[in-house]
Amino acid sequence: MLDGRTYIGVDVSKDHLDIAFPGCARVWRTQNAPEGLKALARKLAGFDAPQLVCEATGRYTRRLQRDMAHRQIAFSRINPRQIRDFARATGRLAKTDAIDAGIILRFAQAMQPHPAPPPSQTQLQLADLVRRRRQLVEMAAMEKQRSAHPDDVRLAVSLKRHLAFLVEEIADIDRCIEEGIKADPLLANRAALLRSIPGFGPTTASTLVAELPELGLIGKKQIAALVGVAPMNRDSGSMRGEAHIAGGRRSVRCVLYMATLSAIRYNPTVKSFYQRLRKDGKPPKLAIVAAMRKLIVTANAVLQSKSQWQQIT
Repeated sequence: MLDGRTYIGVDVSKDHLDIAFPGCARVWRTQNAPEGLKALARKLAGFDAPQLVCEATGRYTRRLQRDMAHRQIAFSRINPRQIRDFARATGRLAKTDAIDAGIILRFAQAMQPHPAPPPSQTQLQLADLVRRRRQLVEMAAMEKQRSAHPDDVRLAVSLKRHLAFLVEEIADIDRCIEEGIKADPLLANRAALLRSIPGFGPTTASTLVAELPELGLIGKKQIAALVGVAPMNRDSGSMRGEAHIAGGRRSVRCVLYMATLSAIRYNPTVKSFYQRLRKDGKPPKLAIVAAMRKLIVTANAVLQSKSQWQQIT
């Protein structure tokens, strides 16, 4: 057990939390709401060095993560695919079975995942801004599609006006993100190091700083799995399928994909790596995913070394 920690498995859903405590046969349920989290905190007071472990399921884990950070309780979010593969390997899960709190607890006890670094208040605010920016960009993209073929003049005017508003809102959010990063020396340094990597612009750097705090603090295999760019084998009995990616943090993977397309053109290391894969006959999609993995591993190494990209290539 890592540093004497007591691992606790949590199955998170929109409305409630199912929690598996070590030594307890029954799963305990509480609301995924402020009152439920208070009840959970009271339960955790009876354990030495508790560490909550759950699947990385996006927005439903956000409230839990923030509450645990405020209470200084260790917390880990794991790629669901890792837990599922562990459960299958140990004979505890069929292909169509759902992951539950008990399986998460057994995974945590066996694998002893490191806790994620607790986010600062600035980092939490930055994550909110990054998410809001993503929402606005998606809305703007939909409005652009609608404005291509408006049914009448009034609709065209409305679409144009709304699109202009969204563009202004995105610019305002970008300013807030930039100011937030500059105001925090640690985040500013992390963002600057990331932006030294060819292919990483302001949006990629701010997203990684806000939504991937583990970057630079764990190994290359762990960071690839956390993002969801680690190859997973699709095997069954005597059948062998192509490796694929699964799980991970979708928002991070999306910006990493766009950054990789840029890096394939402007980052000499990634460019030569991608071209070598294509020359070896790898299909474009597989080569891009491999380049994504190389790029996030590079970013991990840059933050670990606290050195500009040029100094560690």
